[in-house]
Amino acid sequence: MCRNIRQLHNFEPPATTDEVTAAALQYVRKVSGSTKPSQANQQAFDRAVAEVAHATRHLLDALTTTAPPKDREVEAEKARARAAVRYAR
Repeated sequence: MCRNIRQLHNFEPPATTDEVTAAALQYVRKVSGSTKPSQANQQAFDRAVAEVAHATRHLLDALTTTAPPKDREVEAEKARARAAVRYAR
């Protein structure tokens, strides 16, 4: 799956509409094989992004967990540390 799609569930504060839409956009780009659709396909592309974002929001709203919510800053720092190790030369 696309590495640019991030986990959105179980964060405090919850995922924003922009984050859900960005994940949907990345998914549709990956599935369609196109980062920028032609004018002929733009409407279908935009509709797919909206539908995936809608389904994603419903999924996130329906999921439950007993785990404590993750802190975005702590998770971002962990990701930066992993990237530093991965890309160190």
